[in-house]
Amino acid sequence: MTAATPLVPPTTTADALGRSRTVLANEAWEAALTAHAVLMRRFAEEDVWHGLSMREYDVLYTLSKCERPQRIGELGRHVLLSQPALSRLVDRLVDRRLLTRCADPADARAAHISLTTAGRALQREVGLAHGAAVAQAMTTVLTDEELDLLRTLSLKLAQE
Repeated sequence: MTAATPLVPPTTTADALGRSRTVLANEAWEAALTAHAVLMRRFAEEDVWHGLSMREYDVLYTLSKCERPQRIGELGRHVLLSQPALSRLVDRLVDRRLLTRCADPADARAAHISLTTAGRALQREVGLAHGAAVAQAMTTVLTDEELDLLRTLSLKLAQE
């Protein structure tokens, strides 16, 4: 006589831990996305943008951190927009004289993008006000130790 095969395999400790870790990972991801959405809505409502959209400011901010002009592809690695959408946004900022486009000396088909003097000044003005709003939102609810842990964990997750 043989033992009957159970219809449902018994749950091992490893299976239970794996499922719990999967659930925990998904809950952590959902919490991070929810926090991001809540904060982004709050920041969008701030009266600090001086006619810029948050995406336009993101491009100005990204370029302000660069030591040299950037190609659209390089810029796109740091801005969460598709290449066509980023190109249109850059065109609008060039039209507003906040960015300048110059030929890439190494490749005549490509262009370098950089901040104009006006673009850099506007980025600094908006950045100071936005930075203060970010600091207020974060320091109101998190301790210095929690801020440090959040920074460390976020950088760890962002590693490619």
